[in-house]
Amino acid sequence: MISAIVIDDDRDTVSIFVDYLEMLNVDVWAVGYDGKQAVDLYRTHGPDMMFLDMMMPEYDGLYALKEIRRINPDAKVIVVTADMRKDTEDRLSLLNPTEVIYKPFDPVVLKALIEKHGTSKTSITS
Repeated sequence: MISAIVIDDDRDTVSIFVDYLEMLNVDVWAVGYDGKQAVDLYRTHGPDMMFLDMMMPEYDGLYALKEIRRINPDAKVIVVTADMRKDTEDRLSLLNPTEVIYKPFDPVVLKALIEKHGTSKTSITS
């Protein structure tokens, strides 16, 4: 079974996302609500996949993605965002997310991403 962590500052979005993942037989190990929690949870659990929102107060998704890349450059981090600004896209491209999907997300796209990226486990390198 594929393991995942879901991070978003909107608790309702987290709940819905977790429900979708569970319907797709993904084992959600933890949830968090800011970028700092994302890094801590990734370091603690080392999931197969991380679903990460970009726009969050204090510690955002860019912070989390940068730190997770330091821990494991091969981590599978799927960015889930409503922010389609060019500057965000440029900053994201430097941090090399595994995929970017836009809110509102399509469950069919989510299923395809899990099938594409959920097959091999990455390991934490530090």
